Formats: sequence, structure tokens, C-alpha cells
Amino acid sequence: MLEFIQANYQSFALQLWDNMVPMLVAAVAGGLVGLEREATNRPAGLRTHVLVCVGSALIMKVSLGMYDLVLSTGYGVADPGRIAAQVVSGIGFLGAGTIMREGANIRGLTTAASLWVVSGMGLAVGAGFYLQTAVAVVLVLLTLKTLSEVERRFISRGGFHSLVVHVTDTPGKLGAVASVCGRWGCTIKNVAMRTGPLPGTIEISFSLKPLGRSVDISGLIGDLMATEGVIAVTEED
Repeated sequence: MLEFIQANYQSFALQLWDNMVPMLVAAVAGGLVGLEREATNRPAGLRTHVLVCVGSALIMKVSLGMYDLVLSTGYGVADPGRIAAQVVSGIGFLGAGTIMREGANIRGLTTAASLWVVSGMGLAVGAGFYLQTAVAVVLVLLTLKTLSEVERRFISRGGFHSLVVHVTDTPGKLGAVASVCGRWGCTIKNVAMRTGPLPGTIEISFSLKPLGRSVDISGLIGDLMATEGVIAVTEED
């Protein structure tokens, strides 16, 4: 009797390990990428990335489970990639929801790409490829954090910068923002205004064009943040 209990306990513990660990790893992997997106006020943040990664891992586990069931029973056609393959195409609909066009600018492409990569991480975790997932997480975070700075310093120099400024809903805020940009030798184009995420706030997005060869975008953002009524300033990818 004791041997029967021990055997069943070991089997239960093994199943618990095989099923819980991938879900937890997927939540951590998606959460790390989601935190970076959340910190920069992107359309899809922490919760969305965690859900996408965990959902992808779950779908992969179900796909592999169905494959094992078909092999053990001998009924049906075994194809472990059939269900998982739909994640790759299906995630495109979710990513499309994060992409917005404002005049000549398109926002949200990087966030859509991060969702797509996170779904791939979930599939990898579900298949047991933990090392590949860890490498992917590191590369994605380095890309989002480091290469964006490289773009701002070298590639975008002398070109357009896309800024989003969150301000209180009071008269004259657009003029104040434009005045600060003017003092830094920049003009603004493609201005769009919408209701902000918080009550009594407005979100102002625009393209910033330096009149000279370059502009200290960090200093300009700091000056904007010091302006009365400005709540937050972010630079779009």
C-alpha cells in the first residue's frame, strides 16, 4: 500500500512539475518584456505580454498532449505543430490592434513585434526549450533598451522624433509645448490630440523636426517635463 502511494505521489509530482514549470517560466519571460513596454507607456504592457506568453505555452502543451494521445491510442493523425502553428498567424490580429497611424507616422510597430516574439517564447517554453527562451528574452530586452538608444543617438540624429506628451486638460497646453520645442530649435508637425488615460488629461502626439543638425532630445524632454501641467513625456519607437 505504501509503495502504491509513493508511486502515485511521484507520478503526481512529476506531472505537476511538467505542467506548472512551463506556465511559470512563460509568465516570467512575458512579464520581463511586458515590464519594459509598460515602463514606456506602450499600448500593450505587462498583462498583455504575460497573457500572450502563457497562452502560447498552454497551446503548445495541449498540442503535444494531443500528439501523445494519438500515438498512444492509434486513432487520428498525429501533428504536434498543427495547433501551435495557428498562434503565429493568430497573434497578428492582436498585434494589429497596437498599431496606429497618425498623419505620416505609424506608432506601435515595435510593440506588435514584441507581442509576436513573446508568443514564440511561449511556444518554445511549452515545447521545453528553456535555454532558447532565456536567450530570446535577453536579446529582446537588449534590443528594446539598447538599440532604441542607438537609434536616438546615431540613426535619428537630424531626423524626426515622435513624442507623446500627457498634459492636464487646461487651455494653452499645446502652445506651451510648442513654445518649449521652439526654444530648442525644433518645429512640430502631424499634431494629434486625444483624451488621456487619466480623467482630466489630454495626450498630445507630434513629430519633432530639429531645425539644426541635431538636438539633445533628453534635455528637451526634461524641459517639457518641467513645464506646468505636463504629466509625462515619452518618445515613440
